[in-house]
Order: sequence, then C-alpha cells, then structure tokens
Amino acid sequence: TRYQGIVPPVPRNHDKDFDPGSKYHIAANNPYIRYFVSSVLQFQFHQALCQTSGHTGPLHKCDISAGPNKAAAGEKLARMLQMGASQPWPDAMEVITGQRTMSAQPIVEYFQPLITWLETQNVGETLGWDESWTPPCE
Repeated sequence: TRYQGIVPPVPRNHDKDFDPGSKYHIAANNPYIRYFVSSVLQFQFHQALCQTSGHTGPLHKCDISAGPNKAAAGEKLARMLQMGASQPWPDAMEVITGQRTMSAQPIVEYFQPLITWLETQNVGETLGWDESWTPPCE
C-alpha cells in the first residue's frame, strides 16, 4: 500500500495467505533484481548507441539504425552480443557505454518530455493515495 497504493480485496492473514508464491519468479527462485538491472541497462545502452550512431536530438526520438554512424553503433552492439554469457555483465556494458557502472540518468532523459507534460497536467492535483485504507471486513 505504501509504495504502490495496492491493497488486497479482502483482509489477509499473513500466517495462512502466501501471495508471493503465486508469482512464477518466486516459486522458480528467479531473482527479480535481474529485471530491475535490465530496465536500467536498456536505457543506458540505448543512450550510448545513439551517441555512437551520431544521433542528435531527444533520446526518445533516436533510431540507431538511421544515424550517420549507424555501422559503428551496430559493430559495438555486435561486439557486446558476441560475448554472450561468457563474460560478466559489467564487461559487456563497458563495450557499449565505455563505463562499468549503472546510471538511471538515461531513463530520466528518455522520459523527460513525459515527465514535463505530467508535471504540467498535475498542477494543483493531490498526488498519491491514502495509506491508511484497508479492505472492508468480511
């Protein structure tokens, strides 16, 4: 409730109800951190490949296959993909971005037009939800 504004439709018993087990990734012991990391990296890779391809303009309008240096971007991507799973992911990231650290800055840059639009649309609005809400008793 605190982070997503989601509450169960009926009161939950924490001793008897095990909701996390209904998620495939939990039951299969597949860490969710992979999804978080990949979400950050995809935008970081996109930004780096756009720079390599010679794109100018907003990141959300970049098409690496249309840039003046698209071949260089393709070669960089191919070098990274040829590594497969044989190398640690920071090595693969360094091939594309030139660095070994993650950054969420490209996500913000990519979505900045949307962020700006939402800020304009939400002027005067109360954002969020009442964290004290609980489902009705049965």
